[in-house]
Order: sequence, then C-alpha cells, then structure tokens
Amino acid sequence: MSPCILDQVGDDMTVAKEEIFGPVMSIFSFTSEEEVIKRANNTNFGLAAGVFTSDVKKAHRVANQLQAGVVGVNNYNQMKMGMPFGGYKQSGIGRENAASTINLFTQLKSVYVEMGDVMAMY
Repeated sequence: MSPCILDQVGDDMTVAKEEIFGPVMSIFSFTSEEEVIKRANNTNFGLAAGVFTSDVKKAHRVANQLQAGVVGVNNYNQMKMGMPFGGYKQSGIGRENAASTINLFTQLKSVYVEMGDVMAMY
C-alpha cells in the first residue's frame, strides 16, 4: 500500500472523524494553537497525535492538552521499548508495553501479620 497525503481536509470529512490504520496523513490548516487543540480533541478517538515545532515549550504545552494516549514531538509512531502505549476515549482501554500494564491483570491486597501477643483495647 502506497502512502497517501490528504490536504485541505475539513473537520466534517470521514477521514477527520475516524481512525485510519494505514500510511495516511491528513493535513489540516489552522490559525491558532487554541483552535488546533480544540479541533484535535473534537473526536471520539485518541490513540496518537503528533506535534511538529521547533519550540519545545509549545510542544510540551500542546502535548499536555491533547487527548491522545501517545504524543510524538517532531516524530510520529516512534515508540521505545517499555513506553506505555494505548489510547484515550474509544481508542482503547489501558496501556500495554510497560510495567504499568501489570495493573490491568492483578488486584492489590494488603495482609498484615502480627507474630507477637495480640493487644486489643476491646
């Protein structure tokens, strides 16, 4: 499958509203940081997002506001081993590829054992 770049994408287009798994990039134009964050979050999905900028402060500010499980800065779909992977909203439940994943398959229980004489006030 050849990569596909779509420009002049509108918010009402199917490609803007649904997850596409394949080599597809949709290009949106915007006028402000606030607008692009609002539009990016206006979806039922949130698996991944990408922020491309030379301003590291802006990258962190925008990444913090995006409702996506993985945000790449100046890259996309680059995952390091042990980095949690998973989405927000309808893009998945929980995380995989990380130590935190074990929490999905376990239940915590605390047991305190006293080996000396029992001292009770009642």
